[in-house]
Amino acid sequence: MGSLIDDHPWSALPPEAADALRPELPRVAAEAIEAISQAVPDYARPLEGPFGEGLRSGVEQAMSRFVDLIGREDPNPESDPQRQVYVGLGRGEMRAGRRLDALLAAYRVGARVAWRRMSAAGEQAGLSPHALYLLAESIFAYIHELSSESVEGYAMEQAAVAGTQQRRRRDLAALLVQDPPVDAAAIEAAAVEANWHLPNELAAVYVKDVDPDRLALRLGAGAIAADFASGACALVPDPDGPGRRDQLQAAFAKRRTGALGPTVRWRDAHISAARARSAFALVQEGAIETPDGGLAIATDHPVAMLVNADRRLAGDIAAAALAPLAEETPASRERLIETLSAWLAHRGRTEAVAAALHIHPQTVRYRMTRLRELYEDRLDDPDARFELELALRSRTSTPG
Repeated sequence: MGSLIDDHPWSALPPEAADALRPELPRVAAEAIEAISQAVPDYARPLEGPFGEGLRSGVEQAMSRFVDLIGREDPNPESDPQRQVYVGLGRGEMRAGRRLDALLAAYRVGARVAWRRMSAAGEQAGLSPHALYLLAESIFAYIHELSSESVEGYAMEQAAVAGTQQRRRRDLAALLVQDPPVDAAAIEAAAVEANWHLPNELAAVYVKDVDPDRLALRLGAGAIAADFASGACALVPDPDGPGRRDQLQAAFAKRRTGALGPTVRWRDAHISAARARSAFALVQEGAIETPDGGLAIATDHPVAMLVNADRRLAGDIAAAALAPLAEETPASRERLIETLSAWLAHRGRTEAVAAALHIHPQTVRYRMTRLRELYEDRLDDPDARFELELALRSRTSTPG
């Protein structure tokens, strides 16, 4: 069963209709332009300069094209050069900052004027009632087609603008996380181009295997992101604002692992990005735990971050600090390290150490006697105790 509505009813109009209507085109176009300028508020302005020329050209070409189509099949819309005029009008409305409603209203006003003038001309030329009815249907079908072309143009321009802004925001994010940092004036200029307000504070979120634009979208309004160090890095404004941390956590809960860097000024975004990346690496290596995935907070793991900032140095410190235990058997060495760690953590309180290790206090005293033999007075030296604690922590915080 065929369609009840012919998409191109003008093809069924008799050729003499075009002969009757063509002489009327200048008057129809002039009246349509006048009616549009009076009926559509956005077009109620002097018809001068590029605006007036564009309106006149659009109306005149629309009328002429319609009459040219009478009695023949419509060309392929994609290959019709006239189509681009109305696609361009839609694009122009978007560029001018106007809603598309104004242009569509202008089309409707033009259609009413065209029907009134053309029906009178057709009737005077002796067109049959059937031809006049078909003329009415053709005019409104044609205006609908023009409207659709302009709607498409408007949407295309919207997409182009959004794409340009998205690209500029990716470029801005890349500038902000660059190390060494880029000149502040260059970043401020890029922020203006990207229509992104530089916040007083921000924090970086680092993730692997995700598109930067998707990451920015997941983290909510205001986030921007770029490719960074084989992953994606997003910058989140005001990360410590009310409810913001919960929002960030929720974006990663049981879905994907990510890492959040410290809150910094925008000029220090590269620092937050680097620490977020380091925290993410420690999660991947098991030095930082995030049960069931989720968002690792770099500032919650300062010791792990510190000792892994220079793993060779951390290893050297650990080796030097634990060297007095080298001659012990492996089992004895592990017992003494366990006891020393608890003794440092509980500030030498024997009962607390025993409770923590689930051993008798006398066993703690025995082991500490052996440790004092090995370390002599270094256990009473604050600097030595600090190095020992750092060494012991590095053993558990440094993978491998």
